[in-house]
Amino acid sequence: MYDMSTRMRALTLVGQGRSLNSVSKATGISRAAIRAWQDRIEPLPGKTSPEPRPNANPSAYAYLLGLYLGDGCISPHPRGTGYYLRIACADAWPGLTDECREAITHVCPGIGVYTVQKQGCVMITSYSRHWPDVFPQHGPGKKHDRTIALEPWQQLIVDAHPWEFIRGLIHSDGCRIINWTTRLVAGERKRYEYPRYFFSNKSDDIRKLFGDALDKVGVEWTTLARGSDPFNISVARKASVALMDAHVGPKY
Repeated sequence: MYDMSTRMRALTLVGQGRSLNSVSKATGISRAAIRAWQDRIEPLPGKTSPEPRPNANPSAYAYLLGLYLGDGCISPHPRGTGYYLRIACADAWPGLTDECREAITHVCPGIGVYTVQKQGCVMITSYSRHWPDVFPQHGPGKKHDRTIALEPWQQLIVDAHPWEFIRGLIHSDGCRIINWTTRLVAGERKRYEYPRYFFSNKSDDIRKLFGDALDKVGVEWTTLARGSDPFNISVARKASVALMDAHVGPKY
């Protein structure tokens, strides 16, 4: 029996257009097993809850991964029977709440998703035995206090769908704002406005993942310090903002 990481790596390679024979030779997994994983949701032994399938909709997984790294957490059921995935979405952005719910159902078809109202936000919540396998970045303590690195199969998905990953990170810990300045033009002071994007996260590793994804799609960015801490990434150049507007846009 192969673990989730091995299966997702094989299915991601198939999703990139490689033949079953090629993937079988590269991974050592039989073509029959890979074909079975493509054709059905294959539960792990003794586990009956719907099993998430990141490769079933890799763009949805890339987006959900960004949301999880920004504002998500995984916690065990009190009875030890499974895990809750919780992602916080601000009440001000109901469209993001809908997108988050939709992404979860694409990654795990048939799973239950519900909301828990908190002050100023809702927690999009879903139960499964498999969430720690789907998001192996899960661990004790806060994300910025531990190493956050993508598994090879996750990196393949992010490389194939960088914009969805960027959107998830912006929709969790980012924003699009309008800056303004004034200039004297022919003796008259005029106001000029220009948009920019910010991403703020205490984790050096998560900021690096965001910066690497921006590099991949050709977006120029800079690091801005909050006091002595470089928690903010800024996208301000006109061409790069235009790219972000085309693929990400403001929260809604």
